[in-house]
Amino acid sequence: MTTPSGGSTPDDYWRRPGPGDESVTHQPPATSTNTPASGYAGPPPSVPPPTGWRPPVHLQPAPPRRLPPQDMAALDVAEQRSQRVTYGFGVAAAVVLVVVVCLLCSRIIF
Repeated sequence: MTTPSGGSTPDDYWRRPGPGDESVTHQPPATSTNTPASGYAGPPPSVPPPTGWRPPVHLQPAPPRRLPPQDMAALDVAEQRSQRVTYGFGVAAAVVLVVVVCLLCSRIIF
């Protein structure tokens, strides 16, 4: 980090120069040329591909098949059944955890 030198405040470093300040030199912006100073002239110009450049298509894919109809009532029943199984396993795991915690706490107390 650079700090301003002299007896100025830290905010003076970020202030704009006054209208009569000659410490800042005004240089005109650089003009663009075809060859920049770095030596990179940019990507080569693109040329559009010739007409008919794609390979010929001999086989057409078959049209998509129709999906079988879905029984929404049966899907809802299966989803409810799986939800009950999931909740059952969650309750069983919670009971086991509570029993283990109670055993550990009784072991510490007694």
